Amino acid sequence: MSSTTSLLTTAILLLLLSDASAGGYNYREALDKSLLFFEAQRSGKLPAVHRVPWRGDSGLRDGFGEGVDLVGGYYDSGDHVKFGLPMAYAVTMLAWGVVEFEKEILAAGQLDHALDAIRWGTDYFLKAHNQPDILWVQVGDGDTDHLCWERAEDMDTPRTAYKIDCDHPGSEVAAETAAALAAATVAFKPYDSEYSDLLILHARQDELLWAAAWLFEATNDKYYLNYVAKNAAFLGGTGWAVTEFSWDNKYAGLQLLLTKQYKAKAEYFLCACLQKNNGGDNVDMTPGGLLYFQEWQNLQYVSSAAFLMVVYSHHLTMENAILTCPGGQVTPGFILKFAQSQADYILGENPKSMSYLVGYGDNYPTHVHHRGASIPSIHTLPEKVGCIDGFDNWYANKKSNPNIIEGALVGGPNSNDEFYDERDMYEQNEASVGGNAPLLGLFAVLDSLATSPDTVKNKTKSHPKPNGEPPVKFIHAITNTWTYQGKQYYRHVVTVKNTGAMAISYLELKIEGLTGPLWGLSATHEQKIYELPSWLKQVEAGSKFEFVYIQGGQQAKVSLVRYTEAT
Repeated sequence: MSSTTSLLTTAILLLLLSDASAGGYNYREALDKSLLFFEAQRSGKLPAVHRVPWRGDSGLRDGFGEGVDLVGGYYDSGDHVKFGLPMAYAVTMLAWGVVEFEKEILAAGQLDHALDAIRWGTDYFLKAHNQPDILWVQVGDGDTDHLCWERAEDMDTPRTAYKIDCDHPGSEVAAETAAALAAATVAFKPYDSEYSDLLILHARQDELLWAAAWLFEATNDKYYLNYVAKNAAFLGGTGWAVTEFSWDNKYAGLQLLLTKQYKAKAEYFLCACLQKNNGGDNVDMTPGGLLYFQEWQNLQYVSSAAFLMVVYSHHLTMENAILTCPGGQVTPGFILKFAQSQADYILGENPKSMSYLVGYGDNYPTHVHHRGASIPSIHTLPEKVGCIDGFDNWYANKKSNPNIIEGALVGGPNSNDEFYDERDMYEQNEASVGGNAPLLGLFAVLDSLATSPDTVKNKTKSHPKPNGEPPVKFIHAITNTWTYQGKQYYRHVVTVKNTGAMAISYLELKIEGLTGPLWGLSATHEQKIYELPSWLKQVEAGSKFEFVYIQGGQQAKVSLVRYTEAT
């Protein structure tokens, strides 16, 4: 474990939060935009009413060369290949979000859009599974596709379709597709039972672990649970303790979905994210407080990890339980708060004050590595843009993309919170359906938290401003310092002391110049404004509490905005 991670861990250990409060971001807007990205990624004949005006019909003959209709589905990322594995994973995660947080998504006014996003994928999978023992798993060739920079509407690259069958096995993509269909079965059950029944009919024809887990969830058939129990160790589902959850590694999701059976391994993943495993077996973190899994497309792993956190936090709350990690016990509120910190980092609470969700806020990537976004729409530039013309005139163009691909979660910053908004930096500046899908559940939960009656009450409650000499004193201290990649970082501890004769029941602070993570205060919907943490109901006369932040450069400026003395 790096020195940075160790110090972040120390800060977290000192400040266990027992409850989460709303952050300063509009999660409902972020949720809506994250679903818009799926509409921008649609392949096939677009519906008459669609919300991405710069997109048009594309891929209208996909599969025809092989004698099968494969029109539809989603393009994976900034290119035009339809990869079955990450597409199916994305649909599974969207469906899981609806299954787990249906009420929250409904309250946010996004349930119809969420179900539409799922159906666009499952309709395609039904076409791709045109025979019981055949599944079409890819359309387009990555090598030739990547040699062209053109709009989806102009595609002239080979659209070769690939299948798996008895002679060409591909168990992982079959299982993920079955999982997607099974998860969607549960999501659609209350709204379209006939369609739900059709999905489960197709889903039953594959039975590996991830698929079996979702088939058990959809059918309550103990056969699938027994299948997992009998085969999990052999196939790695219970024996592996992992620190990653993604389209290419489902073990953490499997373990969490069947948490009663495989609780220990699921909790290992969560503890690793929360910096609560001993012996260095934690996920790295950037100096700015972002989980860091790997250099390429890191935020897709962050979004999936944060989603699992809110799911498990929800489960613990329902069971009135806590998470026990090697490094200490963790409350559901702490888990939720940590997930919120990752969401807030994505939306702008980071050293660059940049939103990595395109179209959200005022400062977001404008050179996203995406063919359709980087070339003017076919509706404004009807002339065909060929492969080489696209590279010469648009890929290499230093101007911002003419089309904003709203809601795209880009790959994000590097391990030092550095980000380069350049089109050829695809490791950082490309989005994918797999990375976006977990945001549905994550943002829905945070929106529900932000708009809960208690939160609304707190937002509108009037508090007197300081009058005369305020009974609050701030004591700043630096308790540690270290160098990371040539830059000096400091661990700041601020002691807040009530010097008055009465308890303080409400405290509002303004923190300016903050560039790193902070623990021990609750963010509000007003930027730079923080309140008492929810676990601290009041500060008694003569008592004190601490909050901690980590950053390089000068210390942040802390000032009192208002307070209320208990009566």
